[in-house]
Amino acid sequence: MKLIKTDIKNNVLKAMIRILDTKRVQIIEANKKDLEAFGEKEGAMYDRLIVNDKKVDGMIQSIKEVMGQEDPVGNTISHLVLENGLDITNKTAPFGNIMIIYESRPDVTIEAAVLAFKANNKIYLKGGKEAIHSNKILEACWHEALTENGLETNWIELLHLNREETQEFLKNPPVQLDLIVPRGGERLIAFVKQHATGAVLVSGRGNNFLYVSENADFETAKKVILNAKTDKISGCNALDKVLIDQNLPEYESRLKELQKLLKDNNVEILVDEKISEILSSEEKLPNEDTWYEEFLAMKIVIGSVDGIDNVINKINKYSGGHSAVIITKDKSEAIEFMEQVDSAAVYHNASTRFTDGGQMGVGAELAISTDKLHHRGPLGLKQLVTNKYYVLGDGQIRE
Repeated sequence: MKLIKTDIKNNVLKAMIRILDTKRVQIIEANKKDLEAFGEKEGAMYDRLIVNDKKVDGMIQSIKEVMGQEDPVGNTISHLVLENGLDITNKTAPFGNIMIIYESRPDVTIEAAVLAFKANNKIYLKGGKEAIHSNKILEACWHEALTENGLETNWIELLHLNREETQEFLKNPPVQLDLIVPRGGERLIAFVKQHATGAVLVSGRGNNFLYVSENADFETAKKVILNAKTDKISGCNALDKVLIDQNLPEYESRLKELQKLLKDNNVEILVDEKISEILSSEEKLPNEDTWYEEFLAMKIVIGSVDGIDNVINKINKYSGGHSAVIITKDKSEAIEFMEQVDSAAVYHNASTRFTDGGQMGVGAELAISTDKLHHRGPLGLKQLVTNKYYVLGDGQIRE
């Protein structure tokens, strides 16, 4: 992969900021075509599809943040000189070709591309058909910015492929795909894993859990649950499951308090067998599969647990490995929970909605990885590089 100088990359980003601002009316008009064709006027997918002035401002801000970050390519990770005189430096290097497959979310066309480009990668963007008009104009903006700075437009390419063509592209890519990122629901992830021949980094699945310990401050619990559930239902960092310790003081009255809070905020409640004994008016879980489900809706499960060991086992069995919370006043209990729960982000007395590149100080993100190789959590600029060893010698041979 040909390396581009940092100032040239930043000049492309400066041009892109200007182009997005001057073409915001056309971008929003293109998005209206997608919204009209989509049909539904509510729900997680519709929410993700919308582009308005605020979304364009967010795109511009993402580019500004990435432009201001240090170039992640060519940085020294380690350096040593061996006894035989070999001088070995390990440096960061681009991945090469990245492909991201995503549903809805035209802003990903900006965020994914700006991160990949600043990290000196070429990126193939496979957006959903529901955002085709939005993505086309955003790709045209990228190509204008690249051309202005004397670069080929193929650094950032929008793929116009149907499902069968995408399947073939994954199985027999015309270029080497060094990293493939499916950003979406279970079906999309399964589709990519089934057909891809390159490295796949899974992102997007939430199904996040919150545990209310017997040592919890219940006012804190209510505040965090409400925010994590209702702030943005389309986010992969939204809350789906609440586990209440049956040893919580005033257990029954606290459950009814939580029930009223959720009902007042139009959240549908599902309950397990033990909770149904108290909240008998709520629908029971239809089957065990519901524990695995990410809702992306104003819906939540409330379950009963007995002790932290049961909680940890349950979360590690059913969650998506994205985010998990403990509400407790006991710091040692919080540490045990955070060490033993196998999620990308673990929280003590705070909302899952903070699992986000911007909120965690990473800046713009390609995705939230729930894989363990090569990185877990927000994939920001520093995570879109691999490494390369530079070995300097003067004739050394291995004997």
